[in-house]
Amino acid sequence: MASPESWLLENGNIKVLSKEMRNGRTAHNLSSSSLRKRSDLSLVSRVRVGLLRMFLGNLQEVLLGTKLSVFFLAIPFAIIANYCHFGSTWVFSLSCLGLIPLAERVSFLTEQIAIFTGPTVGGLLNATCGNVTELIIAIFALVHNKVDVVKYSLLGSILSNLLLVLGSSLLCGGIANLSKEQKFERKQANINSLLLLLGLVCHVLPLLFKFAGKSEPEITAAATLALSRASSIIMLVAYLAYLVCQLFTHKQLFQPQEEEDTENEDGDHNVVSEESPVVGLCSALIWIVLMTGVVAVLSEYVVATIEAASGSWSLSVGFISIILLPIVGNAVEHAGAIIFAYRNKLDITLGVALGSATQIAMFVVPLSVIISWIIGVKMDLDFSPLETTALALSIIITAFALQDGSSHYLKGLVLLFCYLVFGASFFVSRAPLHPANLGSDSSRDQEMVRLFNMKI
Repeated sequence: MASPESWLLENGNIKVLSKEMRNGRTAHNLSSSSLRKRSDLSLVSRVRVGLLRMFLGNLQEVLLGTKLSVFFLAIPFAIIANYCHFGSTWVFSLSCLGLIPLAERVSFLTEQIAIFTGPTVGGLLNATCGNVTELIIAIFALVHNKVDVVKYSLLGSILSNLLLVLGSSLLCGGIANLSKEQKFERKQANINSLLLLLGLVCHVLPLLFKFAGKSEPEITAAATLALSRASSIIMLVAYLAYLVCQLFTHKQLFQPQEEEDTENEDGDHNVVSEESPVVGLCSALIWIVLMTGVVAVLSEYVVATIEAASGSWSLSVGFISIILLPIVGNAVEHAGAIIFAYRNKLDITLGVALGSATQIAMFVVPLSVIISWIIGVKMDLDFSPLETTALALSIIITAFALQDGSSHYLKGLVLLFCYLVFGASFFVSRAPLHPANLGSDSSRDQEMVRLFNMKI
């Protein structure tokens, strides 16, 4: 008989929990696990010194246990390029490439910790560390007083998850399963859509409030800032309620289908079973601190060189922040979501795309506003008319596409086309950064942006 921890009561019936539910795994974890591979520890096992053998085993599991391990080479090159002054464009590009495997490894390490701590703590770790890259970039941008970069990058992450990740997944999944009817659970999609609409309300009202008080701009700006901070607190409380619903009261609505360790036709393991940990608790804690430190270093490089890369590539900072950065940050989720859509497991795909978008909109964005409030930077929820309109239309279009609980390739194609239209809009829109958002200690960046705007 199942243990008391392995079942829950659903509609009066006992439902046995899957391994993912018992270990606190989410769709985000399953998406990342689709890019993992088993490490061959035969050579490491021959090392006779126990401590050295454990260290080499952990090193191999963490650095080589992913199909994205080749991108780790970009990290030392980014550091060398920064200290040797090879050029801001090289530093920016290499830093973005280095962030790709780090996002997947952080997810892997939080999952390893969750095996030791239990499903509740594991779920909280997944709910707060799922978008740690975006949060760290936002914090460093706030420290440099680049509020526009924060707004652009977080907005781009939401648009990327709702339209690019979900759209390409539904398109590929629909084409691969033309002969099958693709169904998914609407309850989880409805909850995420409802939270996204709440976040949209908190973005629209400061924008309307600013337009309504154009006659007194200084008073209106102060009121808009106060409204944004109050709305951010409400959004964080709503996200806390969302976590309670997800982890305690209605966890059966958010759990993905159980994915066993399967082998494809080529003999390659696509999904690695995580029933037993491959890294110890202390080792996982040390590794996650080190990985977070590396993410912080690369995020610092990205924030410091984004204006220089903008001038070198003749692209606006808005386009780079809204389109390019989120594509890099969501690369792991993107690949995993497509893989599971291809296998006709749309519940996992929706959990990845909608869950990540909800986490950014209801947790990362308001938390950024609160952090800016603490450090004395004025960041509000006014994302300008074009950005707010893009956010509103993306949420509404996604909600309409998912309302019937079924999917086919045309829905994914429409979402992708919407993303291309928004991308084209931000490409032709070259609104300059506000001088106050360039950083108080970057006169060179201010001069560069001024010259770039003159060229336009």
